[in-house]
Order: sequence, then structure tokens, then C-alpha cells
Amino acid sequence: MKFYFTRIMLLVASLLLNHTSAADTLQGRVVGVSDGDTVTLLDDSNTQFKIRLMGIDAPEKKQAFGSRSKESLSALVFNKQVIVEYNKKDKYGRTVGKILVDGVDANLEQIKAGLAWHYKKYQKEQSLDDRSIYAQAEEQARAERRGLWLDAEPTPPWDWRKQQKRKD
Repeated sequence: MKFYFTRIMLLVASLLLNHTSAADTLQGRVVGVSDGDTVTLLDDSNTQFKIRLMGIDAPEKKQAFGSRSKESLSALVFNKQVIVEYNKKDKYGRTVGKILVDGVDANLEQIKAGLAWHYKKYQKEQSLDDRSIYAQAEEQARAERRGLWLDAEPTPPWDWRKQQKRKD
């Protein structure tokens, strides 16, 4: 009996460890870039989707490096065919996903350039691999003082947004 129980437990553990939630995908052309972490995608049926880049938070437009972050994302994806891997929508109805352009992870490229933070508040929504890669990319960008890491103490966008709410 103990032998069967052990085999069942190993099977269950194996299934749990290998389980990954299957992401849905969208394909289309990026027709707009709102900022360094939000784009508009137009699919083949001319349906528009607002896409919020998963796993990153970029400086807001009025924040230091906000314009550079938007320009960087535009250079990566604007007017290009992309694939978006996603599995949720946010409270604003935006699709939250990873944008791949020619096989390159645009979300990760924003972090590598030092133009976005790895958004650790939502990191549990990422695969373990992406979570690790994004965190390492941020550390590397910090160490090499790329982009927003040129500032001694850059203000994360989530803190900047809170400060703006207090002013209103």
C-alpha cells in the first residue's frame, strides 16, 4: 500500500511541477504606443486591443525617462507584426501579455535598456523563467547604469503615481 501511495504522490508532484498555464495568443500589427509599457495592436480582423506589457513597469510620460522609454518601445514594435502571449486582462480591460517581435521579447528589452523596472508586484503572474530573466536583466541594467539607472535614486512609477494622487 505504501508503495502505491508513494507512486501516486510522485505522479501528482510531477504533474504540478510540469503544469504551466497555457497562454493565449494574439497576432497583429502595433499601431500605437501610449508609453513604455502599453501599446495598441490591430489584428487581421481590424479589431484593436490595448496591450499592457506583462512583468514590467515603465516610467510615466511626465516622469524622468518617460519619453525615452516610449521611444524605445516604439523602435522595437511600432508598425511591426507581433505575437502577444497573454493570460489575463487588467482592471482597465487591457490585455496583459508578453510581446514578441521576430522572436524577441520586447518586455525584456525594455528592462535591458534600463527603461523599465521588473514589476515585482505582479511577478507571480510570470513563468519562473521570465521572472528570473527579468530580475537578472534589471540587476544588470542597474549595475551598468543604463537608462533610468543613470539617476542615483530613480523613482519607480508605482511610487510616482502615488505621489501624483496625493497632489490631486
